[in-house]
Amino acid sequence: MTQVQQKAPEICDYEGSTYRVDFWEGKGREYEDAVERIALRRLLPPKARRYVDFGVGFGRLINEANRYDQVVLMDYSRTMLQDAQARLGRSDRFVYVAADLYHLPFAPRTFDAGIMCRVIHHLADAPAALKQIAGCFAPGGTFILEFANKLNLKAILRYALRLQSWSPYSPDPIEFVKLNFDFHPGYIQAGLQAAGFETQRRLAVSWMRLGAFKRLLPLKMMVGADALLQHLGKSAPLAPSLFVQNRLPGAAAEVVPQPEMFRCPRTGEALHHEGDMLVSTSGASRYAIRDGIYDFKEPL
Repeated sequence: MTQVQQKAPEICDYEGSTYRVDFWEGKGREYEDAVERIALRRLLPPKARRYVDFGVGFGRLINEANRYDQVVLMDYSRTMLQDAQARLGRSDRFVYVAADLYHLPFAPRTFDAGIMCRVIHHLADAPAALKQIAGCFAPGGTFILEFANKLNLKAILRYALRLQSWSPYSPDPIEFVKLNFDFHPGYIQAGLQAAGFETQRRLAVSWMRLGAFKRLLPLKMMVGADALLQHLGKSAPLAPSLFVQNRLPGAAAEVVPQPEMFRCPRTGEALHHEGDMLVSTSGASRYAIRDGIYDFKEPL
């Protein structure tokens, strides 16, 4: 019988993008930045050996990991990583990795803490990516996921007034622009559970993400109100953004040493350094290390 090969999900590529200046710097998003940091500080563990930011972009939130021993910055875009590297510099503490979330190049037990913020809304197959992520966490590790919430107050009101055709109550993701998805909380919860995570806490964030609020209310007042409303995440998760704290079950385990953290994303083979390359055990796969960035986007 002929096997039908499943088509790989399309990837949203920010290569060459000026996302930092186009979307964040000077664009009136101080409120979103502030409340997202409050949520992360509430959910991240007090200490960790190796922390990862999946889809780190230019490294906006990386200073929230200042208390962790080693920080891995992973993104599909090389230019985003170069931007982060230019600001943070090179050191043993920072590891820059270009890779895609459907083929992660990390061994089991590589991380004991990590986040993915403002990324999953670009994933056509979110459950597949969550399984990949769970596979590289150590037991007892903490993973914080942020996602765009389909079941938000604005969408509920628009649907009730027949101003939008899609239902915020249906479990399936809604792709409102190509490779831009909103997710139902139940869909994300099912994906996390199938991946092997146990959810601990959920915060509802960015309740006042409307231009009218920003025009009428002081920033400090908006941030303070959001900080209080975030605790409704468990009973009334109706904000545009939800932050979910997850734990990989089992007794806390040590992360693998840095020389053992990489695996071939296609075969799962161990990789070792040979000059400015990582080479698989069999020698069949080779990946470049370019200007301090481990590049797994394609083999050499």
